[in-house]
Amino acid sequence: MGAGPPLDVDSGNDAAWAAVPHPVLVVDRDGIVRTSSGSARSLLPGLSPGVALKDLAPSWLSGAHQHLTAASGSVHGRDFDAHPTPLPGGEVAWWLVEDSDRSARDARRALTVERERAAFLDEASAVLMASLNIDRCMEATVQMAARHLADAAVLVTPVAGGRIPVVCSGTDGTAEHRRVDADPSDVAGLSEALRGFPPVPSRWIDPASVPGWLVPESFPGPVGSVVITPLPGHGIAAGALVLLRRTSQTAFSEGEEVFARLFAARAGAALSAARLYAEQSAITRTLLRDLLPPQLHRLDGIELAGGYRASEDHEAVGGDFYDVHPAATPDDETLVVLGDVCGKGLEAAVLTGKIRNTLMALSPLAQDHAGVLRLLNAALLCVDDSRFATLVLASVSRRDGQVLLRLTSAGHLAPLIVRNDGRVEEAETAGTLVGVMPQIRARTVETSLAPGETCLLYTDGVTEARGGPLGTDMFGEQRLSAALAECAGLPAEAVVERIMMLTTGWLNERAHDDIAVVAITAPRRTHLSAVDGRTAGRYTA
Repeated sequence: MGAGPPLDVDSGNDAAWAAVPHPVLVVDRDGIVRTSSGSARSLLPGLSPGVALKDLAPSWLSGAHQHLTAASGSVHGRDFDAHPTPLPGGEVAWWLVEDSDRSARDARRALTVERERAAFLDEASAVLMASLNIDRCMEATVQMAARHLADAAVLVTPVAGGRIPVVCSGTDGTAEHRRVDADPSDVAGLSEALRGFPPVPSRWIDPASVPGWLVPESFPGPVGSVVITPLPGHGIAAGALVLLRRTSQTAFSEGEEVFARLFAARAGAALSAARLYAEQSAITRTLLRDLLPPQLHRLDGIELAGGYRASEDHEAVGGDFYDVHPAATPDDETLVVLGDVCGKGLEAAVLTGKIRNTLMALSPLAQDHAGVLRLLNAALLCVDDSRFATLVLASVSRRDGQVLLRLTSAGHLAPLIVRNDGRVEEAETAGTLVGVMPQIRARTVETSLAPGETCLLYTDGVTEARGGPLGTDMFGEQRLSAALAECAGLPAEAVVERIMMLTTGWLNERAHDDIAVVAITAPRRTHLSAVDGRTAGRYTA
């Protein structure tokens, strides 16, 4: 209501004003009441012409008359809106309209605020839980808090390495990482919040005592109000959230402190989840270092290369494995092992790790393949596990320019050898599974590789890969032999890459078993050209 109703009376017609049913006062330029309605006199006892408005009316009304602006306030516990109407003689009629709907409006306003806060908390949960990266989670926490709760926000985490990790965000919205050498107990309520104790009221914290390392560089002016609240975590506090405002006129209300704790609870849960994920990831990486197949390289001039693909693309390990145990001296043999554990995924990988560790311990006995397999079989039978494994052992050494091989299969596919003329031979070795029967039988064969020839060890993930045009045909041993024949004379890495590429193409993203391939290639005779690049050079072994 910007002005009162139209009048047919002037300020001198006291009878007309007295008859107005609403509380109305006519006041001159000096703030003296000239006349009023009967309802106004009932509302303000002592109201009579000639009385100064400031002596009988509430201050909010007398202040509004000085500026001639509408105002709202209470009179004897009742809420009114006061609206001025200028009169021709320079006087002002003040209409007091009781605001009977103010409580309803206040309730609607409070409901709107709560809805906005609930929407913000939902948004905060979605944003904070969207990332399991600790740094990004901390940055999102202070940025959202500075944008919605305060002029600046600071996240303090427990001391690490003798220093305090701190993340700040100010009015510019950027996140600033710090590691400070300070004592949290120097700040009232901070050390308690870091230990998960309930927060102290903000009125108990002197803003002047907040140290500079808790204030973002972009924060303008002195700190006027502070809230410090813990970030509840999984069993222990994830840190503490510090909210800063510039002036004491915008001090945190009790409702705002409660709301800050609700936000801190969500932030603490997100930070704890991110920290737990980081710890589990570190443990997983440590374990995977021992479970993943090793990177192979040339040993004593012999080329070694390996390829591996787990049955599920989202998994890094599975039941197939290979290992190389280098010779201790030039006269000893290098032991190459490739195997396949029954099953897939992490459970199979755990047994794979046990087998690999056992074979590492048995590698000094590698001159006796039968003895190694016998001891490994006995070790697996002692394990309370129904899984079994197939293995192929290859002992490699160099003699008189050739590479000598001793090959033994224990229930595994026999190795294939590609000669320089493209012929592919299957090593005549066979044996029983490992970890099934008390006794194990295996036959060892010896052969040699001329320079450039390759022996391929592989698992059934290659030959039993189903795919092709119909999606149901197995890759098979015949296709593998044909592909290997095309690899005659190629380096070991090229042979492995070719076989893995053909197998992957055959699968065409279909489900498959674990795949493992190892190539052992005799060093080739290399042609060394002359310095000028034209004169014939010489061959070396």
